[in-house]
Formats: sequence, structure tokens, C-alpha cells
Amino acid sequence: MSSRTPKGLEKLGLENIGKVYYNLSYDELQAHEINNNECKMSSTGAAMCDTGIFTGRSPKDKYFVDHPDSNENISWGDINQKIEADKFDTLFDLTTTQLSGKDIYVMDVFAGSSEASKRSVRFISEIAWQAHFVKNMFIRPTEDELENFEPDFVVYNACKTSNKDYKEMELNSNVYVCFNVEKNISIIGGTWYGGEMKKGIFSMMNYWLPLEGKLSMHCSANVGDEGDVCLFFGLSGTGKTTLSTDATRALIGDDEHGWDENGVFNFEGGCYAKVIDLKEENEPEIFGAIRKDALLENVVADGAGNVDYKDVSKTENTRVSYPIEHIVNHKKDLQAGHPNNIIFLSYDAFGVIPPVSKLTKEQAMYYFLSGYTAKVAGTERGIVEPVTTFSACFGEAFLPLHPTDYANLLGKKIDEHDVNVYLVNTGLNGQGDRMSIKDTKACINGILNGSILDAEFETLPVFNLEVPKTLEGIKDNAILNPRNTWDDEEKFKATLKDLGAKFIENFKRYNNHGTDVDYSGAGPKL
Repeated sequence: MSSRTPKGLEKLGLENIGKVYYNLSYDELQAHEINNNECKMSSTGAAMCDTGIFTGRSPKDKYFVDHPDSNENISWGDINQKIEADKFDTLFDLTTTQLSGKDIYVMDVFAGSSEASKRSVRFISEIAWQAHFVKNMFIRPTEDELENFEPDFVVYNACKTSNKDYKEMELNSNVYVCFNVEKNISIIGGTWYGGEMKKGIFSMMNYWLPLEGKLSMHCSANVGDEGDVCLFFGLSGTGKTTLSTDATRALIGDDEHGWDENGVFNFEGGCYAKVIDLKEENEPEIFGAIRKDALLENVVADGAGNVDYKDVSKTENTRVSYPIEHIVNHKKDLQAGHPNNIIFLSYDAFGVIPPVSKLTKEQAMYYFLSGYTAKVAGTERGIVEPVTTFSACFGEAFLPLHPTDYANLLGKKIDEHDVNVYLVNTGLNGQGDRMSIKDTKACINGILNGSILDAEFETLPVFNLEVPKTLEGIKDNAILNPRNTWDDEEKFKATLKDLGAKFIENFKRYNNHGTDVDYSGAGPKL
């Protein structure tokens, strides 16, 4: 534990604070988790916690304060909902009342490995494992950095309370995740799910950085021995963590990054991986990272702490957070140069998108704005099976600004740095089977080593995607063209057209809305 008392406690609005557990060490956190009966220990030494009735985010309970200054920037709608300042103040009082008169855990951390872009963030909670989660997921300051630490933003996590007056306040439920941009604070109540803290700061980085001309991205990133950088965009469950965690390449980060004039930098200091059906032979790096200091969520284990990763009785969104140091081959400074390749990962529920296809610059912008994928079971409340969706920039749920703001920045950087862009389907084929990790990794390897550029390509109708006919490492090259995985040719064509029509209908929302170029022509044609 840091011997210091965090500065500015008197500014937090808490009364009669008990003990302040400040930036506890991993050993101290583990002792608190066990003594508080919050966690049990797995056979590999990782802590195991349950996040209560909510095992995923609550997107319908996310609000931004309606203020004249930030109002000019925020794209209001179902993703970014307004809350009046007086209602926020009421919920803030509810939050601080819950955290007052108690022992609290305070974690001071950084979001962003770039000195020019990082933010100092303070988290307050009364739960030890939530402090553990924060320590895993964000960048840990040195003792010298803590000496003069001043938070740019404060997160109050009052998960043990809830808003019983939500109906009178015309809110969605008794859960609340609220942001006040002008006051630089956010408040959480009614849900114990740790991911709300992680994605809350991601949302704020997505607000701050584009206004500075820097691109914020929902992607993983790694770098090869020659300095070649690859970005992997995709929603939860599409394979960002699995595919970017490669023993032959240094991991920069697995989920959230920025891209400025110097290159790519990680927002976080850890990884947050799904562990549903985890197998050592398929994902050895992640499997090996589940050891002391890691934190497992909502898994099922026997009395000896042996985890059954196939058991989904609590949720399909079982997860582990761990410090990035648990990945042996990681980039120590969590930064690298400009990308050589960008990969869009999609979970195609219809079985018609190819395992890999090379995109033109115009197609890249089209598919970035479309963000086609499927929400995976358990990632959000109410999602119990894959649901096809379009999520702009492969992370619309976390974008306070309009998606075209991020797309315009991406387009400029693709042009400036001559980046190759690919679409990779990690979802289903025509038989309804999910793409094997082995085949998907072969596609990724072809991109990274450049061999895909030597392949002969054919064009997928309707979508006009360029598909390689052969690729090293693929046992059966026939699977590279999705029509070969269908028994019924006519049904394949009908499904292809049906999905193309959905793309076209979705993209209408971007017509004449702030894009530098009309990219609709790069999409499907019926």
C-alpha cells in the first residue's frame, strides 16, 4: 500500500470517511478480498469474484449531463442519453451518501500510455475486488508519480446502492452510469459489473481525444520484430484479444488505443479477456495469464479451485482481467509506430461474409462506419444469443461524438500512412459452424507476413469483396469463398442479397452527415 494519503479527499463530497486503502498492492488486495469474503482463489492463484445479478454492461442506463458546452459535441440518441443536471445532482448525493461513513478503496491510475494524451483518473469504491479490477486494467503509476497525483477525472462506484426513484425521474431502471463532462466525474450505482468502470473511461477518452485531433479506437494492437504494427477492430467476442495475443509479436494492448502523430498507444495497462470455453491449446497466452494477480469473473469452479470454463450457468460472459505483464511478449512502453495493417473483425451470423477479404480505402471507410457484427450472448443485459447488429466504428456504444468524426480521422490516417485494410469474419460459415481459430489465425498470418498480397483473388457478388483463392495454412482453401460452404446455392444468393440490403438500409444514416466523402458506393450493390 502506498504510504501516502491521496490528495484532495476533502473535495470528493464524502463525509466521515473511515480507513482509506490507497493504491493497495496485489498481495494486500488479495488479503482484503479473502477477509471480506469477496473472492475465492482458483487453483492457478487467480482470484475469483461474482459481479452479482449483472454480468454485463447496462447500456440503457448510461447518461451524459445535458450541458450547453458539451452539448455541442455529444451525439445524442439511444447511445448517449441526456440527463438533466438536477437529476445528476440527486444521483450524486445518493452515491456519496452510500460511500460516506465507510472504509473506502481509492485507486489513482492513468488512462493512456502517451505522455501527451494520458489522463489521471481516481476510482473510489467500497469493494476490494473492484480496486483490484482497476489496478489490472489501467496504467499503474510509480510511487514518484503518486506523490504529485492530481486526478483529471473521478469515478465514484457505489454499486451497493440503487436509484429507487428511477420511475419518478423518468429513467430506465434503478441502475445508473452517469457522466458529467464539465465536472469531470462519473457515478455508478445499482450494478457491480467491473466493465462499467473500464468502458466509462473509454467513453471519456473517446470524447477528449478526437477534439484534439487524435483518433481513439476500440481495437487491439500488436507489433512485430521489424516494427510493423497491426490493429484489430471488433466488438466483444469477435476475437480481438485472442488474435492479437501472439507469441511471435509484442502485444501493445487488447482493447483500447489512441493514434496520434507519433503512432499507436494503449489506453490501458491490462487485458480483459472472455474465458468462455477457454482451452490452453487454442489460447496458450491467455490461459497462462490466469495466475496470481489475475481476477476471474463469474466462473464456476470446484472446491479445489479448478475452473470449468465450459460452464455457463452464471453467464456466457465469463471473463478475466490481468496486468499486461502476464503476457510474456508485450510492448513494455505500450506504444509503437504507425500501423501497417488494419483488420476489421466481424462475427457474421448469416454465414456469407468471407473468412478474409482485402478492402479498398473506400470499402474500409464503409465497413468501419457500418461496424457489422453480432452482439455475443452475455455481453449486455438481455442478450442471450447472438444478435446481428451494426455498431459504428466497431464500438458505437462507447462513442460520445458522431461516428463520422472518428471515421474522418481514420480516413486521413489511412491515406497519410498508406495502411492496408482487411475484413475478417470470425463468425459462422454456410453450415452454421464458427470459423476455427486455426483457420482464422492462418488468415491473420497471411496479412501480417504479406503473403496474402501474392494470392489470386476472386470477387464475392453483391458485396464486391476481393477474396483470396488460396492462403498458406488453410487446410481446405474452398472455405475462403463462403458460397462453397453452402449446400443450397439459391439460398446462399438470397441470404447474400438480404444481408446486403440490411447494410444499405443501415448506411442511409450517414448520407450527407459530416463525412468528407460519400462512401455509400463502396457498399453492397443489389
